[in-house]
Amino acid sequence: MCDTVEYPGQYRGTRRRNFLKLAGAATVVGLGVGPLLSTQARADALTKAQRDSMTPKQIVDAMKHGNARFQRGERKARDYLREQRASAAGQYPAAVLLSCIDSRAPAEVIMDLGIGDVFNCRVAGNIENSDILGSMEFACKLSGAKVVVVMGHTACGAIKGAIANAELGNLTGLLDKIKPAVEATKYDGERTATNYDFVDAVSRKNVELTIANIREHSPVLAELETNGTIEIVGAMYNLKTGAVTFFD
Repeated sequence: MCDTVEYPGQYRGTRRRNFLKLAGAATVVGLGVGPLLSTQARADALTKAQRDSMTPKQIVDAMKHGNARFQRGERKARDYLREQRASAAGQYPAAVLLSCIDSRAPAEVIMDLGIGDVFNCRVAGNIENSDILGSMEFACKLSGAKVVVVMGHTACGAIKGAIANAELGNLTGLLDKIKPAVEATKYDGERTATNYDFVDAVSRKNVELTIANIREHSPVLAELETNGTIEIVGAMYNLKTGAVTFFD
């Protein structure tokens, strides 16, 4: 069965989805959709109706289960060509992610997600700006995504640059947006860019402040969260272990 989603103007399409099965049996059993428990990768496993029936918690759980598989080296076999073809006419992503451009932290890979499962915004230091906020508003208000994830990572170069007061063209202005996190991080040890414990503490604080900025600067997303339509969550990715830890 195909489902149709309507967007303002010309945005209209149909597709079948492949996200819900990622949550595993513990997450989906209450939804009563037996085929989603299959171990086979299917590009048409999840319809719009099924995506819409998921709670934000179930979507986050799907990401956690996917990351657990990634850490075990047991990622699902995927037919990306089928996923590409299935998503060509329309998309129903379950979440929007704001993550760093670091080449070692591709969100879809480390959480075992497929084509069309999530919107992904990437910028050094995973900071928000008006363009990213507008993208998130489109993803959630118009396209139906139910989770906003801000994900930082360990040993982040942008964080180190902000700590060290690095200056380079347009990068200088970007790092200025991270410096409030440097100042707000409580840390008794060496507060330098070469102390990776401090760097990681700042990275986590940067995620927290970015989430606060999203709520403050986007009344659209703040209202959706207040109404329980979406959930805004933070996470950290550990480059050494491959683990994504979601904040409580």
